[in-house]
Amino acid sequence: MTPYDATSAQGPRPLIDSFGRTVTYLRLSVTDRCDLRCVYCMAEHMVFLPKAEVLTLEELDRIASAFVGLGTRKLRITGGEPLVRKGVMGLFQNLSRHLHSGALDELTLTTNGTRLAEFAGQLADAGVRRINVSLDTLKPDLFRALTRGGDLAKVLAGIEAAQAAGLRVKVNAVALKDDNAAELPELIRWAHGRGLDVTLIETMPMGEIEADRTDQYLSLTALRADLESFWTLRDLPVSTGGPARYVEVAETGGRLGFITPLSHNFCEACNRVRLTCTGTLHTCLGQEDAADLRAVMRAGASDAELVGAIRLAVDAKPKGHDFHIARAAPPAVARHMSTTGG
Repeated sequence: MTPYDATSAQGPRPLIDSFGRTVTYLRLSVTDRCDLRCVYCMAEHMVFLPKAEVLTLEELDRIASAFVGLGTRKLRITGGEPLVRKGVMGLFQNLSRHLHSGALDELTLTTNGTRLAEFAGQLADAGVRRINVSLDTLKPDLFRALTRGGDLAKVLAGIEAAQAAGLRVKVNAVALKDDNAAELPELIRWAHGRGLDVTLIETMPMGEIEADRTDQYLSLTALRADLESFWTLRDLPVSTGGPARYVEVAETGGRLGFITPLSHNFCEACNRVRLTCTGTLHTCLGQEDAADLRAVMRAGASDAELVGAIRLAVDAKPKGHDFHIARAAPPAVARHMSTTGG
């Protein structure tokens, strides 16, 4: 137990928004920094936040624990790249107490994989059982171009280390019409051959970047139809707590997910909220809604007042997002995904 666990023991009413959706999943960003510069995620010359604006590890623990006390069953640590945050393994170890108590079902993370070889064993020791690794291509030169200098070999070594540590790995790939569309079937075959699930994601209009996203947008509805011309895809009645719809690929025996915020949105069953590393709570990925929990805490709020601020924000959760892709149109939201938390 820590001072932040008091609300957990009281068993208060769950977080339910005004549309009757129960929030059980918090995506917690621990940093806006990343050691890659993926072209669809970041501007090439990102300006990162000063340290004073970023929540301390203790503040991150306090907010996460408040959510657990309000019925959150899944915590996903995100960034930026979460494993570049100094001391982040201490946060994982501290949050694992909620797994041991039974208050939390899953503690996990999304990572670019560059530091997994170093941290996979420690993540497993902290109770992490399943992770997502972002990987859009198996071509070293294309990987270097898409990430502006990344080393594919580091990511592949990290995936191997994670599997060796007993972690279940899912590969997340953003579908890019001009760059990796033709390669996606081979990426899926490769992953399934190694016991890895795959989720494909449509590019999202978040934050100003140098390129026009309409040039790269690939509808996963159309891509699925292409895959079904040579594979047998069987819909699966499963959910991992996120927005993906899953199928089994009969020919590979593996599982394939589709995240389609543009061609088929998933708002009606949304159970997720996101906290940025600055303490801003976004209850919708595709809206500019925001609640400043950092200001609440740093003004000396009690745990009850922090819970009240969380409830107020969730009650205002929008019905759905405003994502759309149109040539020369501004992004649906100004903030970058790396700032929001993946």
